[in-house]
Amino acid sequence: MVDVPTLDGPSVPPKSGGAPQQLVILLHGIGADGNDLIGLAPFYQMLLPDAQFVAPNAPERFDMAPFGYQWFSIQNMQASTRLVGVQSAAPALDAYIDRQLSEHGLFADRLVLIGFSQGAMMALHVGLRRNPGPAGIIAHSGILVGESRLARELRCRPPVLLTHGALDDVLPVQALAVADGTLRAARVPVEAHVMPNLGHGIDEATIRLDLKFLGQVFRMAVP
Repeated sequence: MVDVPTLDGPSVPPKSGGAPQQLVILLHGIGADGNDLIGLAPFYQMLLPDAQFVAPNAPERFDMAPFGYQWFSIQNMQASTRLVGVQSAAPALDAYIDRQLSEHGLFADRLVLIGFSQGAMMALHVGLRRNPGPAGIIAHSGILVGESRLARELRCRPPVLLTHGALDDVLPVQALAVADGTLRAARVPVEAHVMPNLGHGIDEATIRLDLKFLGQVFRMAVP
């Protein structure tokens, strides 16, 4: 039996001070850690004051620098290697999601996954294969890994928001069109935006799209 790593990382409790009513899991990119995205929590709290925010560190130490974490190695950038990578990391993330939902007494319809870069790959891969699935998935500057397998492995159809910087020099912006088309073909509700003048990152305009999407997912008015 293969041991599944136990993930952990920073968290931010509900701004309201009450019990969590939503769970937002933030999945960082390669070479970073949970602190990289947990800093976005105050922006999302403007809409979701009752949400619990958690940002796990990926299960492996980054193998190309003396700091940070990775969901899987990118020393080999072939598509087949990415697929093996997300498949290998998926059980740890699945277990983490299950544990967080249980600890906070929430069901999947209260869960949103937000991923950036390699974290976006994980959010899409794991989120679309859960049953029941999350309330929504946000994937920034990522890739839909193993797109040819999605139709037969899909277990849920939550709404998905995709964004990608037009000037991204790390992961090609063309990946957004591939993900968009594949998700639409699989009848997954999807909204896709190429962000002008943005490289490999998240900017204020991206956050505004996130808030609009989260408002739709949880049927809340965006402030």
